[in-house]
Amino acid sequence: MTEKKPSFSIKNWSQDDQPREKLLYKGRAALSDAELVAILIGSGNRDESAVALCKRILATVDNNLSQLGKLSIKQLMDFKGIGEAKAITIAAALELGRRRRGEEALQKKKITSSADVFELMQPIIGELEHEEFWIVYLNNSNKVIQKNQLSKGGMTGTLVDVRLVMKNALEVGATGLILAHNHPSGTLNPSVADKEITHKLKLAAQSLDIKVLDHLIVTEKAYFSFADEGIL
Repeated sequence: MTEKKPSFSIKNWSQDDQPREKLLYKGRAALSDAELVAILIGSGNRDESAVALCKRILATVDNNLSQLGKLSIKQLMDFKGIGEAKAITIAAALELGRRRRGEEALQKKKITSSADVFELMQPIIGELEHEEFWIVYLNNSNKVIQKNQLSKGGMTGTLVDVRLVMKNALEVGATGLILAHNHPSGTLNPSVADKEITHKLKLAAQSLDIKVLDHLIVTEKAYFSFADEGIL
């Protein structure tokens, strides 16, 4: 007679080991990343529990949730026990976390440093595989009025329409601008083109009594500020 394999269902674990119950009785902070993801998928596979499966998935991205969020649905489905529905659930949860961070940064509204700009823009452009150029429009109290994507390009760069920037600045009543774009390569060094477009926008803004306060190059974990480096 074939020996029946033990069940790894969460329902058969001791209460202390069940992620849902652990969250309920001990709070969200008591759970590891793997346990939180295990709650999303509910069950593992025939050979490992949901938590064990999630630990293995996280290990492939160096236990980095940001990197986990970059995995495609297909890449997640490569793990035994992760079907399309579970993969979509993981992707959706991580996207909500990314958006939450962006909203929290926006609620701050007043920009007092380059670090504030980084917190505002990193969730939007910091992890992209293509380059995007954004403009943050500020009022005379340095509070964010609006932030707009100006252009979207490939790995080689973007095109910036100076007239469109100034037109929108006048329409929203902005007195200050902050430029921001990402470098998918991860480099923080401004290119000649980066410096040229900064100078071009600064000259155009001056004629309208609008200040270009900074230009940030944003990567996943760091940034370069033209203002901080004294090259604005």
